[in-house]
Amino acid sequence: MPGAGRAAGVRRLRPQRPEEPPAREDLLLAAAYVSDAQYNRNVPFETSPRAIRLYYFYNHWTMQVAIYFFICVDLSLALFEEPALFPLPFLATSIAEVLCLTAFFGRLVHFAKVTPQMVFWKDTKNICIMVTIVLTLIDLIIYGSLEAVNIHSIRWSRALRPVFLINFPESRQIRRTFRSIRNTLPDILYVFLLFMFSVLIFSLMALKLFGVRSLKTVEGLPYFTDILEIAFELYVLVTTANSPDVMMPAYNFSRWYSLYFITYIIINTYIFMSVFLAVVYNNYRKHLKNEILKLAYLKRRKMIEAFNILKVKVGTEFVVTEAQWKRLAKIVMPHISSPHLELLLRISDEGQKGHVDKMNFLRLADLLNIQVVAINIKRHPLEDWMPRVYQSSASLLVQRMVRHRIFVWVYDVIILVNAIFIALDEKKPFISNAEWLFLSLYIIEILLKLYTYEPRAYFGRKQFWNWFDTLIIIAALVATVANATIQSAGNYNSQQILDIVLILRILRLLRIIVSIQRFRLIVTTLINIGPTILTFGGLVLVVYYVFAIIGMEAFQGKVWFFDPNFTTPEAQVCGNPALTGSAFARDHYCKNNFNDLASSFIVLMELTVVNQWHVLAGGFALVTHQAAKLYFISFHIVVVILIVNIFIAFILEAFFVAYSLEKSEVETAIEKKIQELGVGVQEEEMQDGKLIDNMDAKDSGFSGDDGDNKRKALKGLYFRIASKKYRTVDALLQQMFESEITPEDEGPSLDEILNLSPSDIYPKNPSFGNSA
Repeated sequence: MPGAGRAAGVRRLRPQRPEEPPAREDLLLAAAYVSDAQYNRNVPFETSPRAIRLYYFYNHWTMQVAIYFFICVDLSLALFEEPALFPLPFLATSIAEVLCLTAFFGRLVHFAKVTPQMVFWKDTKNICIMVTIVLTLIDLIIYGSLEAVNIHSIRWSRALRPVFLINFPESRQIRRTFRSIRNTLPDILYVFLLFMFSVLIFSLMALKLFGVRSLKTVEGLPYFTDILEIAFELYVLVTTANSPDVMMPAYNFSRWYSLYFITYIIINTYIFMSVFLAVVYNNYRKHLKNEILKLAYLKRRKMIEAFNILKVKVGTEFVVTEAQWKRLAKIVMPHISSPHLELLLRISDEGQKGHVDKMNFLRLADLLNIQVVAINIKRHPLEDWMPRVYQSSASLLVQRMVRHRIFVWVYDVIILVNAIFIALDEKKPFISNAEWLFLSLYIIEILLKLYTYEPRAYFGRKQFWNWFDTLIIIAALVATVANATIQSAGNYNSQQILDIVLILRILRLLRIIVSIQRFRLIVTTLINIGPTILTFGGLVLVVYYVFAIIGMEAFQGKVWFFDPNFTTPEAQVCGNPALTGSAFARDHYCKNNFNDLASSFIVLMELTVVNQWHVLAGGFALVTHQAAKLYFISFHIVVVILIVNIFIAFILEAFFVAYSLEKSEVETAIEKKIQELGVGVQEEEMQDGKLIDNMDAKDSGFSGDDGDNKRKALKGLYFRIASKKYRTVDALLQQMFESEITPEDEGPSLDEILNLSPSDIYPKNPSFGNSA
């Protein structure tokens, strides 16, 4: 925490009386606190002038891009190392890895320069990074030495590479997810042990029921005579991957034995798997709220620290002057425009007193987080070039037709009819000729919109769907013309171009999403929670990478894929006689191997989907040892039972919250001030394609004393709240907790904040009132 530097005895910058304006160094320190609060950074740093400048450099976007670049290079080295997808000499990959380790070490040294030493050496993340660097160097030396004398060994340190992705401060979201999983594990463990006890009980029952009846499987093997094999088959049955195959020998012998399997599926597949989801969902939400509560308190303390640095006494209260507030905001967001800055100041300085009080100062970080779009409404070029024609009655009628909702409905019908024609036989002349009609209608639509709306507004930076429509239609037109030209030139039929044409036609149907409000709302919600979903993408990448490296070391070269033209006996058994007669070879799963990183990821993806995962596990067990099934069971437990359930819990929480999200108090204040200043654009005016989103902002300030002068000074510049992409579940929960913290409340001490437990956010003695 920023305050940790002071707790560790670091001298604060030059002490000042409250009435004395803060020095430049103090202003930088306050800006560092506000920036940390804005981005929810939880990095303890020294407060000396040199350390602050180093801290700014540490958080610069170029440094963060650089560290992620080296992390990506380090992880991608597995593509070029044996077993390699693109083989490179060991010297080349080892040099690249040493360069990455050097960058990681440099980043760690930089972090040590800005962090109090006591805090640095107590941070587990830093210890993990240093230990991983040392272990990787040792492994490189040992492996390289053995390779020099032609002795092949295992690169065991490759499985540790995701440690760098997890433990650098920039990956706090992934790290928070791992913490939530770690905190959820104890509760899940008891359910899992009970689940495994149930599987064991049913395994013993199966052994006694079927083992003595000399039943045979489809392959002619003994049926349910080995307790370990029975336990594995029943575990697979929980995933339903081998249903009803595993039941059929017993069911063929007597239909009454089906009751055993039905009972097993009800108890273990439906009840236990549902309990897993419920336990994961409940505990994940509990620990997530605990994390957010800590963030809310830490954010409040950082903003209070910044206020205490900049405050001066005016009358009986401490405030921050307007000039210092502007300087602070400019340091935190250097590229903020003057109109935007003036708008935020008007919100913070409610009474136009020339200063900002403590309550309004504490929400500065939230104000800076809200994207305000500056819109410069311009006239259509045709209105300047030929005003009489553009303002004629016929031209105005065309513009009204294009702006009318019926115009949208007509093209929705055209899209639906086009979808029907796409599904019909392309070889019929009527169907193929109709495509030219649809293309013509789409081109006319774009031309009419460009005639009606200002072109620079129509193709604004954030007009994704306008760009999408135009590019898809132009690409489809070019591809269709090219295909027709090639066909007319001779008998040559370019299937590749035809495929592109068909794909582009189908993509045009996505426009229906924009037209139907409910569809648009769902898609927008998914886009809004997209950044937080990427957090789980990083989590899955880490787990996949570790399992892929282990799988390559254990199973590389055991299974080979041969071209379908090969009819040799070796090709029929995937290059390994141990697979003779197995379901793995019979189903032609030879390409599902661990011979490179890409193939390993595909196998792991198939295991995540679950279907037929037991065939994959059985195949690799045959070519190695039956203990290899533990690898596949471990992957299923970690990914399918644990991570996928947490992912489902998170998506449910995020979607429900984002789907019903209302404007926050801070956004309401901004919109209210925009309307008071007369520089607001209502959302209803933006619905016809949202044509003036994020136009060029002029750097003209709010000059003049009254509203009329302000509007004249703006010269067509307007504001509105931008998209809600910045809103996450974390941010919403944080707002909820912050609303319960009064401006005078500085919260618990730093040690108490860091040691908050999930039980601290719930009432100690629940009653009907506080539970509600």
